[in-house]
Amino acid sequence: MTRTVKHFTLHRIAGTELRVISDVESGVIPVIRIEEEVIEKYAESPQWRQEVVTLFILRDLEPLTRQLSRAAGLPPGGLDGLPHRPIVNLYDLKNPVSCHVFINQGAMEKEGYWNDQEAIMALLAHEHAHPLAENETTRTSRQLRLAIYDLRFPIGDFSIENLLTLLADKLCLYAPRELFANEMTIRSGFGKALLHLDRRSVTNASRSVAGREDLQWQLQREVAQGHLTPAAADVLLLIGDLKGYLDLALEVVPFYRTGQESDAQELEAVLEAEVFPHLEPEVHRAYTALRKQYVALRSDLMPAELMAWGEGVLNILAEALAEKGLTLRYRLQINE
Repeated sequence: MTRTVKHFTLHRIAGTELRVISDVESGVIPVIRIEEEVIEKYAESPQWRQEVVTLFILRDLEPLTRQLSRAAGLPPGGLDGLPHRPIVNLYDLKNPVSCHVFINQGAMEKEGYWNDQEAIMALLAHEHAHPLAENETTRTSRQLRLAIYDLRFPIGDFSIENLLTLLADKLCLYAPRELFANEMTIRSGFGKALLHLDRRSVTNASRSVAGREDLQWQLQREVAQGHLTPAAADVLLLIGDLKGYLDLALEVVPFYRTGQESDAQELEAVLEAEVFPHLEPEVHRAYTALRKQYVALRSDLMPAELMAWGEGVLNILAEALAEKGLTLRYRLQINE
């Protein structure tokens, strides 16, 4: 499909050249101004090395997904998750002077961010924080690989290995990059914007609890039809809860790590009052243990140390599932 470029401009911000390419008809100028503000603030840091930033504002990311292979270095969710991401920053660790930031207008509108300038600032600041937040731990995390090799539970025709692999990947393999990027975002002066975005996230989480009743009803129907045992339905409901809400720790913990405890506690107060009481009790216990594990993450972990940390994360997940009678065994390794 041929795309018509509606907008192409060049800007100079504090020594950084910003190139903007867009196939979006309207609403582009406010986004560019926010990007300029984000670059200007980051440029005050000696860690900032971006000489060229290319900003693509696209109706969707179909052109990008067509160009990328599954072997390419991709953000959490991989190629399949790319169309659903509002903003993504693709950069080369070996070439820190440039990056390509892609804004997905369709996903932004779906999430309600397109006309929310503070949310846009938080999203852009977070993506630009990724290369700045690279450290020994994040570099090692890119070599970490996970394999689930034993799942013991009669689950009928339902396949849960892929669900658990995606969950474990996000909470363990990708977590260091997300935690340090959010921490860098806060330390660089974008804490207010990030808190605004995270308030929206926890509010959305509280609203999504209502949709959990649909899953419960579907599982109960499968039990009634003899396709699932009641125990298997309980396991699937727990996996849905873990997958839907545990990753909120990645948003809350950076505020603890930067000493913004009141902001972290504000977000958790919503979770405590409006989310966790409606989920399986194992979710709250897993969240609390995961928060402790994330707070303790250091930026200088060598492979053996990161493996031990990652095993701690996966043990939290395994212990939650064990409460429902599911045995999860996994293997972590470092690929050189």
